[in-house]
Amino acid sequence: MGKGGGCVPSKKQKPPVATGNTSAAAPSAPREIPVTSEETVDVDVVADSTVVVEQQPSDQTLKVFIVFYSMYGHVESLAKRMKKGVDGIDGVEAVLYRVAETLPQEVLDKMHAPPKDESIPILTAAELEKADGLLFGFPTRYGAMAAQMKAFFDSTGQLWQEQKLAGKPAGFFVSTGTQGGGQETTAWTAITQLAHHGMLFVPIGYTFGAGMFSMDEVKGGSPYGAGVYAGDGSREASEAELSLAEHQGKYMASIVKRMFTS
Repeated sequence: MGKGGGCVPSKKQKPPVATGNTSAAAPSAPREIPVTSEETVDVDVVADSTVVVEQQPSDQTLKVFIVFYSMYGHVESLAKRMKKGVDGIDGVEAVLYRVAETLPQEVLDKMHAPPKDESIPILTAAELEKADGLLFGFPTRYGAMAAQMKAFFDSTGQLWQEQKLAGKPAGFFVSTGTQGGGQETTAWTAITQLAHHGMLFVPIGYTFGAGMFSMDEVKGGSPYGAGVYAGDGSREASEAELSLAEHQGKYMASIVKRMFTS
């Protein structure tokens, strides 16, 4: 390491001395959440900051929110097929949501981005609390989630402070331009968002069976979740990619149902 490297302290540098003025504001810590010991699996944070574990009534429909950002429609196509998978599990319903766009319309026009599907509502951070399970979809930007989705996660500070999302299962699905463009790293780098909220990451692993091992066509997806290759933007999701998305929806719905009704 060259001179001035920050990892090794200088022997000549004197240690900092406290001045007595320690009034610098620190971020508010999240509330402590003691957990009651009960034979149920639904996690709700109540007013006294206790996680109460309750079993959902068997006749209550569970909600899986599929929350996505899609510039050219590739992630959206996975989301819509994923909804079919969730809805295929009795007692579980998927709800599609978009996150807000952060780019001005003139920039989107120059990027030839098609209009958004206005029938899909934009989600606010506060509404996340209503979900029993969550699936987040986004395109890659240099191996990490797009700024629009990151801006959405950045708006969840109040939920973090109150630990409203702690214990909720969540998964990811992605879009990349090339085969080496981040099918795994885009989801992997997003896990930090779940960890800080105390959420439970639910990857699909190799639960899709033979469909995960077939080498007869180019297709997106990984053990982290469903995926699609966008190429130059003109390529559409293949049936293999859509089938994996549908499977992920079914898999997440089955996990949610097992957690909240068994």
